[in-house]
Amino acid sequence: MRKNLMIHDHISNASNYAFPNPLLQKGLDFLRSPEAASLPVGRLDLDGDRLFALVQEYPTRPKKSCFWEAHRKYVDIQYVVSGVEDIGYAPLASLKILEPYDSAKDMMKLTGNGGVLRLPSGMFAIFFPHDAHKPCMAPNGSVAPVRKIVVKVAVGE
Repeated sequence: MRKNLMIHDHISNASNYAFPNPLLQKGLDFLRSPEAASLPVGRLDLDGDRLFALVQEYPTRPKKSCFWEAHRKYVDIQYVVSGVEDIGYAPLASLKILEPYDSAKDMMKLTGNGGVLRLPSGMFAIFFPHDAHKPCMAPNGSVAPVRKIVVKVAVGE
């Protein structure tokens, strides 16, 4: 069985992707809408718990204060509205479990090494359950504000 691969691209290219899960496409379409960039911080339900957006604003952090995470119930679409953030990525199987999976938080914390993507404004990355990611990292160690929307897409919908 072929797994989806982590995707990293500019939001203007989001329409080039086709997914068997229609909620992924709905999430990308939402991010391309003009109103997405100006939403207030917080949660916005797009389709209940099946599809929702978390609008966030925070300063990036030094790499050492960030952690690897992975999810089982949701695919993450991480989209930087403004600012620049580095985000680590690695196959889940290549990392070691630091904290076991917590089903209430849909998260497990991991440790290990992986690659790094730079997400300037307008860029997105999609992380599937077999992808680990390490968000919020300050590029080149320069802490700066970021506005990001994380769309959570239920797996298997």
